[in-house]
Amino acid sequence: MTKAKVYHDGAVSGARRIVDMALTIFLGLLCIVWIYPVLLILLNSLKAELAISTTSVFELPTKESFVGLHNYIYGVTQMNFLSSFGYSLVITVTSVVLILLCCSMCGWYITRVTSAISKMMYLLCAFSMVVPFQMVMFTLSKTADTLRLNNPFNICIIYLGFGAGLAVFMFTGFMKSVPIAIEEAAMIDGCNPLQIFFKVVFPILKPTMISTAILETMWVWNDYLLPTLVLDIKKYRTIPMAIQYFRGSYGRVEMGPMMACIMITVLPIIIMYLVCQKYIIDGVIAGAVKG
Repeated sequence: MTKAKVYHDGAVSGARRIVDMALTIFLGLLCIVWIYPVLLILLNSLKAELAISTTSVFELPTKESFVGLHNYIYGVTQMNFLSSFGYSLVITVTSVVLILLCCSMCGWYITRVTSAISKMMYLLCAFSMVVPFQMVMFTLSKTADTLRLNNPFNICIIYLGFGAGLAVFMFTGFMKSVPIAIEEAAMIDGCNPLQIFFKVVFPILKPTMISTAILETMWVWNDYLLPTLVLDIKKYRTIPMAIQYFRGSYGRVEMGPMMACIMITVLPIIIMYLVCQKYIIDGVIAGAVKG
């Protein structure tokens, strides 16, 4: 190895370290920018109402402004928050379960059945991710009223339609990497198509199933526009809707309890994402590589 080559390798290694350090600093600052609003909401949820409405909104809680869990207790007990939490939970669970079940079977069918119909189904599901929601929201509202989908127990059918694009895309990409010989062996053993799917294919889909469930849960749980258009605001309010209409006496916005309820809303999704984030990466990679 010549001195010139050693010098060149050392220079490349030094430049790479500088680039890595710059990227680390940049991404660290970017993380602070993303986390700062959440920390700001957390700090103000522990303050008295007067402290939030003044210039001390960006300051740490002091002995005079700190109220502990008062805002959390008031928000949950006085603002009918538990009812909204229940509606959001029902909508999220039913929607995500329906999306996972129907879209996994659809992705399996599209991958294993080569026909014009399966190709058209895949193209329609992929096209649904491109169409803006604003193009169909007024027609959707009238259709939901006509078909009696305007309640927390039937709105999952609408979420299935809007969530199918991403879910079918991910399941189809993953199924292309699964060898068909496994299913053929199960068929030789006497399994029918439903048994092959639920006993052979369904367990294999676990990485993509978990990653899709996390992404769909974050979307449905935090969605505001669709429930507002479809549901009766006077009867049913999800958590985003309840926070939007958060009012105290004389119509005044209660900022402390509102921020406390926002933290209660955000915390389950943050914990779920931190616990399962590795499955998102594994599921996306598994669906992006064939063979």
